[in-house]
Formats: sequence, structure tokens, C-alpha cells
Amino acid sequence: MDEVFKFLRQLSKNNSREWMADNKPLYESAKKEFEGFVSELIESISRFDPGISGLKPKDCIFRIHRDVRFSKDKTPYKPNFGAAITEGGKKSPKPTYYIHVEPGKSMQACGVYMPEAEILKKVRQEIDYNPDELKKILAGKKFKDTYGGLRGDALKTAPKGYPKDHPNIEMLKFKSYIVWTDLKDQEILQDSRVKYLTDRFKVAYPFNQYLSTAIS
Repeated sequence: MDEVFKFLRQLSKNNSREWMADNKPLYESAKKEFEGFVSELIESISRFDPGISGLKPKDCIFRIHRDVRFSKDKTPYKPNFGAAITEGGKKSPKPTYYIHVEPGKSMQACGVYMPEAEILKKVRQEIDYNPDELKKILAGKKFKDTYGGLRGDALKTAPKGYPKDHPNIEMLKFKSYIVWTDLKDQEILQDSRVKYLTDRFKVAYPFNQYLSTAIS
């Protein structure tokens, strides 16, 4: 991943279309290396989650170009490479194994991020009907040691259709059902990175399966 880090460090200091045009070979080299990395992750994850089998890197990797239409930040490129390894591809509503590579800010995550209203409704219904399974997953030692717990934005009050005194109201308030853990640069640069990341993704497999059952 040396080429990826080399490119991203330079891009963060020179985020312009002119610089990108002048350094296209550096970008292409980094992109190819990241695609190879994602291909290895897909193959490795599919050994415990067969729903991932058959995915190609292009199905998972996000464009590096930023949508600046509604952003105060007008820099044209993201200073990172990201991929959502998701059954059906990155646009699928299914739970994902997400990898974000950015010097000093890398992370991996699992779950469903900002789902559409119908998907969110299904997840909340599953929590309402079957909370104990999710609680057991979240309480697992390996899970807690790796991810901590559910993270992200939540409603300030009860979602529509649920009483404020619902016994699992705090879980029902979430707008996304995701977990994540930050990564040190060395954890991405090490030769054993694919196994290291796969082992951590595998810890979240029951979490993703719970969400997949809810969505299906």
C-alpha cells in the first residue's frame, strides 16, 4: 500500500485538477494497488460471508471525485480511497464491510449507513421483535473489544410508532446501524493487512447477518 499512501499524502497537499492532470501516472499506480487490495479483501471475506463472493473491486470502490455542489469545501478530490464490500455492490442496501484508507485517518466499519426510510423501518422492527439477539452480539467480548458498540447519529426522541418508554428505545433511536474502529497507518501498511482486517470484519459478521435478516 506504499503507492496508495504516497499518492494520498501528495494529494492532500495539492488537491487540484491541475495537479491531478500532471500526476496521473501516480494516481493510476495508487488506484491499481488499491484495487488489488480490495480484490484480496473480497476473496478473504467471502470465506466466511458467501454473499460477498463474485464481487469485483469496481463494484465496491467509490470514486475519488467529490460532489462539491452542496459543499463549502470545493476541493475536487477526496483525500482517501474507500470501498464498501457489500452483497450486490456498494449501492446495495445490504449491510457492508467498509474500508477507508487515508494517512492518519484510516478506519473500517460494518453495518448499514444512513439507510432509506423503508430499510430503517425494517431494522427497527427487527430490534422491536428480536432485541435479545442484537444485545447478545453487541455484548460479546471480541465485539466490544474491536468495535465498542453502535455509533453515529440518533434521534433525540422516540421514532414514529414507538413509545418513549420502550425498553430498547436507545437502540431504536439510531439513524444508522453501524460500528467502526480506527486504524493506524501501520495496520494498513503491514504485509498481513488483509488477514488483520478480515479477522476484525469476521467479528462483525453476526451483526451484519442480523441486519441482513431484518432487511430481507
